[in-house]
Amino acid sequence: MCESPGGTLVFEGPKFRLIRVDEADFPAFYRLVWNDHVGEFSDLTPADRTLCMEAVAHAERIVRSHLQPEKMNLASLGNVVPHLHWHIIARFQWDSHFPGPVWSAAQRDAPAGSLAEVVARRASLEQDLANQLGRLA
Repeated sequence: MCESPGGTLVFEGPKFRLIRVDEADFPAFYRLVWNDHVGEFSDLTPADRTLCMEAVAHAERIVRSHLQPEKMNLASLGNVVPHLHWHIIARFQWDSHFPGPVWSAAQRDAPAGSLAEVVARRASLEQDLANQLGRLA
């Protein structure tokens, strides 16, 4: 995450970027990545912590308004990649792993039509994400 965007770039600002993670079964899986290499949220200044969480909240609200998912998953794990990032994942009852976490075993195949519907909405969603995060940044 230090040397490449880490996925499909949706927004890039001076402090953070938002990428779409290319996971076939999860068409609305995003990561907000802090640009400076820090390993932990507490490494940020108070102002940057506020900005980071506001960006995560903005992204969550925008995804919810465009896709109306059953649930949103937010996570900051970083065990494998020790670079501060937040997972922002729209979850649907039809998704392959719901209600389990995206890292658990699949429980079913996700319906192709439902996946295609989310993919069809992404252009508008991602334009809105870029605009709104740009105002925040």
